[in-house]
Amino acid sequence: MQLLILETLCAFGVSLFLCLIAIPLLKRAGSGQHILSYVKQHAGKEGTPTMGGLAFITAAVSVSLIFSQEADKPFWVTIAVGLGYLVVGFLDDFLKKRRGNNLGLRAYQKIIFQLAVAAMAATFCCLEGLTILRIPYTDLVYDIGWWMCPLGIFVFVATVNGVNLTDGLDGLAGGTCSVFFLALSLLLMVQGSGALSDLCLCLFAALGGYLVFNTSKASLFMGDTGSLSLGGFASATALFTGNALLIPILGIMFVLSSISVILQVIYYKKTGRRIFLMAPIHHHFQMKGYSEGKIAYCYAVVTAVAALTLFLPLVP
Repeated sequence: MQLLILETLCAFGVSLFLCLIAIPLLKRAGSGQHILSYVKQHAGKEGTPTMGGLAFITAAVSVSLIFSQEADKPFWVTIAVGLGYLVVGFLDDFLKKRRGNNLGLRAYQKIIFQLAVAAMAATFCCLEGLTILRIPYTDLVYDIGWWMCPLGIFVFVATVNGVNLTDGLDGLAGGTCSVFFLALSLLLMVQGSGALSDLCLCLFAALGGYLVFNTSKASLFMGDTGSLSLGGFASATALFTGNALLIPILGIMFVLSSISVILQVIYYKKTGRRIFLMAPIHHHFQMKGYSEGKIAYCYAVVTAVAALTLFLPLVP
C-alpha cells in the first residue's frame, strides 16, 4: 500500500512539474490552440498552449515503468499502443499549428490508423489467449475466442473517438478520464491485474497534475496528443484484461458524446434541423448557459456514480 501511495504521489508530482515547464516551452514554440469561430464562448482561449498530453502521458508512463514490478506482455503492448496514439495525436496537433487552422490529419488518415492498431491489438489478444469477456455486475466470464477481433476493433474505434469528442471544455476530458482510470485501477486490483492496474493509477494521478492547469480558465490543453492517447490506453487496458464491457459503463460520458454527434448528424441530414443547439452535447449545455466548470464537474460525478455501481457486487 505504501508503494502505491508513493507511486501515485510521484505520478502527480512529475506531471505537475512537466506541465509547469511545458506551458512556457509550448508558448515559445507557437503551439497555441486555434479556436473555431462558431464557438463564440471560446474566443478568449485563442492561443492557449496545446499538446499538454505530452507532459502527463510522459509522467504516467515513466512512473509506471519505474514502479511496476509485474510488467508482462500486455503491459508493454498497452504502453506501445498508448504511445502510438500519442504520436498520431501529436502529428495532428502539429499540422494544425503549422497550417494555422483546425485542419490536421484527414479523417480517413485517422480512421486508417485506428483500425490498424485496433486490428493488431485484437489479434494480439487472440494469439495470447486474452479472449475472456467479463460480464459487469456478475461473476460470469466467457471465452469468446476469435470473436475478440471484431469486438476489439469496435472497442478501440468507439473509445478513442469518444474520448476525443469529449475533449471540448476546460477540465472536461481530463476530469472524466481521471475518474475513469481511478475506478478501472481499483477494479483491476480486485481482479489481480497488477501491472495494468498500476498504469491506470499513474494515469489517474498524472491527470490530476494536469488538471491544475486545465480547469477553467485553462492555461494548457491536452490536444489530440492527449485525448487520442488516453483513448488508446483505456481501450487496450480494458481489452487485455477482459473488461471491454466496462467501457460503456465507466465511459458513459464518452458514449453520450458520441451518440449526441451521431444523432445530430443523422437528424440534420434527414430534416435540416438540429436536435441539440450544438454537438457534442457538452456544447449544447454550454449554449444553454451552464459554465464549463459546472459541466466538467457533472461529467466527473456521473462517471463516479457509474463506477460506484460496479463496486456494489463486491460489497459483502
